[in-house]
Amino acid sequence: MTTEAETAPADDRPGGRGVLTFLRDVVIIIVIAAVVSMLIKAFVVRSFYIPSASMEDTLMTDDRILVDELTVNWTGYERGDVIVFADPGGWLPDPGGESPGGLAGAMNWLLTAIGVSAADSEEHLVKRLIALPGDHVECCNALGQLTVNGAGVDELDYLRLPDGSTRASMTDFDVVVPDNAVWVMGDNRNRSQDSRYHDTQPGGGFVPVDKIVGRVVLRTWPLSHFGPLDDRTPAFTGVPESDR
Repeated sequence: MTTEAETAPADDRPGGRGVLTFLRDVVIIIVIAAVVSMLIKAFVVRSFYIPSASMEDTLMTDDRILVDELTVNWTGYERGDVIVFADPGGWLPDPGGESPGGLAGAMNWLLTAIGVSAADSEEHLVKRLIALPGDHVECCNALGQLTVNGAGVDELDYLRLPDGSTRASMTDFDVVVPDNAVWVMGDNRNRSQDSRYHDTQPGGGFVPVDKIVGRVVLRTWPLSHFGPLDDRTPAFTGVPESDR
């Protein structure tokens, strides 16, 4: 007599799915996770690391950060936001050398694409947004402050200045921000190659809005720095809108 267990298909028996079926399912899960991660990176958040001291003490060298790409599409940017943007042209040195090829290059690309790695951080900058399109920004008034649309900006809650100095910039400037661009500066004001130093580069030191990746919202590493970035400074509260 043939029993029911003996006539049942092999795949219906416990453990009968086989190693290949299991591996197929694992690959499908990994692919789906990678696609979801890439979509999140493209439209929601991206990971970067801080390669320099230009934003200390707000962001420290080698900090890992998350950048919000989504909500700014509706809320827009505000003066005082800490933003990440792609090099407008000539701001960063030529990295030199070639990207790794072969398996190492492919893995580097994949990890960056899904947001696990932040290899493209060297192609981006992080600064504080000081002035919006149409704003007249100047340095400095009698108190050593920046002025935006004629109003002095008290930045001392986030600025890192040399001991004894209260001057917001050692470099004088007087500019009006063109349409579709912003003016940016680092918090570590005397160690930041920002809008003040790129007037001879394409764009005259202004950052095109379409180069902005998003607003920094979270420090993720090291754990001692973990937490949201509270960049909603009151420094720009009294700044009037431009008359343009």
